[in-house]
Amino acid sequence: MKKNSNKIIVGDALSELKKLPDNSVDVGVTSPPYNKQENKKGWLVKNVKYDAVNDKKDELVYQNEQIAVLNELYRVIKEGGHFFYNHKTRWERGKMLHPLEWILKTNWAVRQEIIWDRGIAANIRGWRFWQVDERMYWLYKPRAGNKIGDELESKHALLTSIWRIRPEVRNPHPAPFPLTLPIRCIYSVLGDRKGLVIDPYCGSGTTLVAADLLGHSYVGIDISKEYIEHSKNRVKNSQREINTLSQEKLLHVVEKTFKERKARGEFVGKFRSLAIRAHTKQSSLFS
Repeated sequence: MKKNSNKIIVGDALSELKKLPDNSVDVGVTSPPYNKQENKKGWLVKNVKYDAVNDKKDELVYQNEQIAVLNELYRVIKEGGHFFYNHKTRWERGKMLHPLEWILKTNWAVRQEIIWDRGIAANIRGWRFWQVDERMYWLYKPRAGNKIGDELESKHALLTSIWRIRPEVRNPHPAPFPLTLPIRCIYSVLGDRKGLVIDPYCGSGTTLVAADLLGHSYVGIDISKEYIEHSKNRVKNSQREINTLSQEKLLHVVEKTFKERKARGEFVGKFRSLAIRAHTKQSSLFS
């Protein structure tokens, strides 16, 4: 898909995705508008209102649109490829709306649900405990029917399924995610391999900056000309944000893997040691 790489496209996500060839992208990361009805202001934040898009849709219409976009992404991404989908639980008139309601209706295999602990709540009223979490769904396109996929390298797998990352604040976009999020997603599944990264709701270009810093090609789509111009300028100056990449890579370090330690008869964890001692003790009772 050489002719489509390193492009930032103005347009509707679903319409533009339909123009891309099958099995041409390696990995994607996105955070779509959440359909928060433009009335979810809190004491700490204003209403989230986007340029050039309505975030106040009928919920069924919204969910069906998301299913259609995710299924187009499934077509576009290669077998064995990955897509990371950031969303959150919402409430409307006391009813909880969970992203899995529509994700499970798509073609994707859900490989993991990751909790993004933002460390701060937008609304601090007492209707429920302060919501500081969002979700990152790691979606997988099976290869030859295998829904499990390849193991992560040890240096990536050591990270937990709760990501404590503060949100980005110096950004003209009303709902940006921090650069660390797409860096972690892309780096963990691609490692040092080079590939093509996509974000169909690229907003201020955070995923594209992550791809560029990691040496990947990218395709970004957004309906807002204003956000597209900001994305282009941000990617052009991506090296200004390289410190974020450097800090994240410090977390992806393993001196010896479990397999290497086990092969050398070295310590492989206290639980393994306790199990060995318990087995030895039990054997001695019957000897």
